[in-house]
Amino acid sequence: MKIKRIMIHSQGEPEVMVIEDAELAAPGSGEVQIEQTAIGLNYMDIYQRSGAYSMSLPSPLGLEAAGRVLSVGPDVSGFEVGDRVAYGPVLGAYASHRNVPAARLVKIPEGISDDVAAAVLMKGTTVEYLLNRTYAVKSGEDVLFWAASGGVGQLAGQWGAHLGARMIGITSGEDNCSAIRKLGYAEAIDRTSEDVGERVLELTDGRGVPVVYDSIGAASFDASIKSLATYGMLVSYGATTGEAPPVPPGLLQHSGSLYFTRPTLADYIKHRADLVHSADEVFRLTVEGVLSVNINQRLALDDVVEAHHALAAGTTTGSTILVP
Repeated sequence: MKIKRIMIHSQGEPEVMVIEDAELAAPGSGEVQIEQTAIGLNYMDIYQRSGAYSMSLPSPLGLEAAGRVLSVGPDVSGFEVGDRVAYGPVLGAYASHRNVPAARLVKIPEGISDDVAAAVLMKGTTVEYLLNRTYAVKSGEDVLFWAASGGVGQLAGQWGAHLGARMIGITSGEDNCSAIRKLGYAEAIDRTSEDVGERVLELTDGRGVPVVYDSIGAASFDASIKSLATYGMLVSYGATTGEAPPVPPGLLQHSGSLYFTRPTLADYIKHRADLVHSADEVFRLTVEGVLSVNINQRLALDDVVEAHHALAAGTTTGSTILVP
């Protein structure tokens, strides 16, 4: 089968991505072949394309998509031709068609469109492990979340509010502050005009918060440490401005006996049972209306360079979908 896909032969700026025609073989043992209808855009794609993460070249790109099963390879059970499915993270999502390990696929339930499935699966399972397993958020707690107007941040605000937490979101500009207050955040901090650490202490009567979820990295580290209460945990799960600095044990000691962790989604859904459980929770809350998935950008796969520029510049909000 002739397909279209995005490849990189070197790492660097978005322009290193090229559209290629390729031949797709029949699915092998344990694989399912799918026609993709919606591809999710994630910041991990930028890390891999830019060289922040090393890649074996040439390489495909993209980690998440939804579509329809075209054929099923040997030794696959539980999937049939015509099933609507989604996956993530599995490298190679920037394509019109592809083969995917069945162990990484989940079925899309009724009531969820392909677009929503592609937009919510990786971001939603990220929020699930962060709020339920890395640090189990409890009702009545104050929770600080960076990049609150992004795809993960918007879901986190809603999920945290559903758990009964007082969500404090950090974003940029009054428009974004206003928007996240409608998405579960009880408080919004404008990082462009406010001192984040000082504002958090004001909001918590000087206590600080028990947990900070920080996807920014280098630029936000000091403010995150300052925002934590005694015994608080800094969950550094991303690095859009570069990795957080090395954390000396003495800093954690003298800042309130703090905890620091750097988790990754791949570990939390490594086993199929964990993937299915996490995806089921995301889909359940979406169907029930707890999670509203805002797809604020839709671009053709051919426009992937433009999509990467926008995501890296921070001009996107909510989720972005690429359409093959």
